[in-house]
Amino acid sequence: MRRRNRAIYAPLWLTYLFFYVPIAVMVVMSFNSSDAPFSFEGFSLKWYGTLAQNDNVLQGLVNTLIVAVSTTVIATVVGTMLAVGLARYTRSKILEALGTLPAILPELMLAVGLIIFYSTVQFTLGLHSVLLAHLTFGIPLVAVVVRVRLASMDMSLEEASRDLGAGAVATFLRITLPGLMPGVAAGALLAFTFSLDEFVLAFFTAEPTQPTLPMVIYSMIRFGVTPDINALATILLVVSFTAVIAVQRMTRLTESFR
Repeated sequence: MRRRNRAIYAPLWLTYLFFYVPIAVMVVMSFNSSDAPFSFEGFSLKWYGTLAQNDNVLQGLVNTLIVAVSTTVIATVVGTMLAVGLARYTRSKILEALGTLPAILPELMLAVGLIIFYSTVQFTLGLHSVLLAHLTFGIPLVAVVVRVRLASMDMSLEEASRDLGAGAVATFLRITLPGLMPGVAAGALLAFTFSLDEFVLAFFTAEPTQPTLPMVIYSMIRFGVTPDINALATILLVVSFTAVIAVQRMTRLTESFR
C-alpha cells in the first residue's frame, strides 16, 4: 500500500521537475563565465555587468517601469472603487461580470480588439497605448482581489459610522479603506507583476521605437539564447518571485482579520 501511495505522487514530482528544472538551469547559466549558453565553465557576474551597459535593455527597462508603475497606481485606485461600487452600491450580476470579464479574456483577443480600436479612432501608439492596454486587465484584477477582502469585512462597522453622523466619504476613508488595505496592496502587487512581464498586449499596441523589456527580450532571443538573456530573465524572476511572496503575505494578513 505504501508503494502505491508513493506512486501516486510520481506525476506531481515529474510536473514539478518539468516546471522548475529549466528555470534552475537558466539561473545557474546566468552566472556562467563562458560565452557558450549551455556549457558552464565557471562562476562569474560579468553578464549582469553586460546588461548594465546594454542601451536597448536599459531603455526597455525604463519603458517597462513607466508603464508598470502607472498601471499599478491607476489600476489600484480605479479597481478599488470598482470593487466597492459593485459590492456596496449595486447587485447587478451583469455589471459584475462586465467589470471582471477582461481579467479572464485571452490576451490575444484583447490585443487584437485594442489594435483595431486604435486604428479606427486613429489613436497614436506609444507608451500611453500600452498603458491603456495594461489597464484593461489591471483594473479588473485589482477589483477581484479587493472584492475578496470586502466579502470578509464586517459591514456593521460602516453602519455604526454612518449612525454616528459620518458621511459616505468619511466612512470610506476612516473605516472601509483601512480594512481593505491588505487586499488593495495585494491587488497592486499583482497588477505590477502582470504589467512588468506582459508581452502580447505590448507587442500589439507599442510603438516599435518604444519597446518594453519583454519585447526587447523577444528581439534578443530570436537569434539564440545568450548568457546575458539568462541574467536578464533571472532578474525578472527574482522580482516576480518577490512580488508573489508579498501577495501571499498580504493574503494571509487578510485572512487573519476575518
